[in-house]
Formats: sequence, structure tokens, C-alpha cells
Amino acid sequence: MVEESARGMDVFIVQPTCAPVNDNLMEMLIMVDAFRRASARRITLVIPYYGYSRQDKKIKPREPVTARLVADLITSAGASRALAVDLHAGQIQGFFKMPLDHLYAGPMLADHFREKGYVDSDVVVVSPDVGGVSRARAFAEMLGAGIAIIVKRRPEPGKVEIMEIIGDVNDKRCIMIDDIIDTANSIVFGAKALYARGAASIAATATHAVLSGPALARIQGSPIQEVVLTDTIPIPLDKAIETTKLTTVSVAALLANAIQRIHHDDSVSELFDRFW
Repeated sequence: MVEESARGMDVFIVQPTCAPVNDNLMEMLIMVDAFRRASARRITLVIPYYGYSRQDKKIKPREPVTARLVADLITSAGASRALAVDLHAGQIQGFFKMPLDHLYAGPMLADHFREKGYVDSDVVVVSPDVGGVSRARAFAEMLGAGIAIIVKRRPEPGKVEIMEIIGDVNDKRCIMIDDIIDTANSIVFGAKALYARGAASIAATATHAVLSGPALARIQGSPIQEVVLTDTIPIPLDKAIETTKLTTVSVAALLANAIQRIHHDDSVSELFDRFW
């Protein structure tokens, strides 16, 4: 229930669809419906983490494309536009029948590593899989660093097998970058492979901290020295104490700037002009 008038207003609903994802998703849809029926002029959904984003394509027979289903639900509920941070796949933007502004946390994370001195020729940005090469390349360009790629396969769900590392990582300070850290299997196995290849140090970074199951315990017992994450997904204190290696970078200023620009009908892409 909306307890004050929203008639003719420009409404922004900030709601990550992280765990419990179904509860948060349903709550978001109900809020959109409430504001639509309250005659809001425009309703913008600010979704720091887009739940079900990894179900973005059909690989096996009879699989759902849940990322598209969620976009359809948001559209049917009555939202006018959406704002998201680091979607798992760019194609998800095409699932929406409304404008969607896509924000990138990479520049903020790059600033963090730049401030810590990761700007020399001995720095290598590592993609933990072939699918993340474009993300790693963009991050490497921000730091003026080299790039390496880990080639892996998944013999079964939840297991990772490193097949090859493309690029020179010997005596290099490596930064592994991904969009999501879930079980942490990929970055932990990748870090062990980098360490075996002679990496001088290993850090990891990602936008969304899903951190399911024993993820933090795996990180704590790995060769990774630091894991830098954003707060698109809140990390509960009882989880955070499981490791001393976590650093959190806030996306609050990024979201606030984007919301202000949307409200005033200014360009959102200008936020990233210095990185393109």
C-alpha cells in the first residue's frame, strides 16, 4: 500500500532481486502495480542485481529462459523503464519492451585497484573463462594492463576443470574479474592454476556477491589475497566474518547519479565517457 499521493510523480523503486529472490521479485512487482494504480507519471525500477540473469538462453531441451520471463513480468506490472548494474549478458537488455539503462561497475572497481598501485607493467587482468574475455579486456584497458584467459570446462554442475591458461602470468600481479561470484569454484580453481604458473600475487573482483554455500570458506582457504566486490547484493555480517579477504565498494553514488540523470532526462552514458 502506498501511504501518500504519488499522482503525476516520477517514482524510482530500488529493489535488488537477490536471495530470497522470489520474495524480492514478487515484492517489486507488487510495488510497481501499487504505484501504477496510484497514477504515478513514470515508474523506474532500479535493479542493482537482476535475479535469474544466468538463465538467459536455452541450451538443453525444455529449459526455460527465465531472464526473459522476469522482464515480461516487469513489463506487465506496469514499469516505465528499468535501470540495472552489470547484467550477466548484454542480450538481456533486448528482453525488455521498455527503455533499460545499463550501468557498469568496472570503472569503480578499476579505480580501487588503481589506488592500490595496480598500474605497472607487471599487472595482468585474467578472465576466468572464455565468455568473460570482453569484460577482462575492458578492465585491462582501464588499468593499462595485460590480459590472460583461463580455459576451463565443467564436467558436471558445481565442478570446474582448468584446461589451459592463455597469456603470460609468471611473476605477474593477477586480477581475476567476473560479473558474479556464486560458489567461488571458478575463481578459486583459477587462482590455484595461476599460482601453479608462477603468479606473484592474485586478487579477484566481481560486481555481484551471490556467495552461496561454502563460497567464503573456499575464498579464505585459497591463494587469493583480496576479493573486491560491490554492494549490489548486501553481504550479511554473519557471512562476511567467514573471511578476512573481502573488500566492498559501494555503488550508491553510481545509482544516485543515474537516477538524477534519468529524472532530469539527461544522458546516463556520459557517466562512463572517460572510460570508452
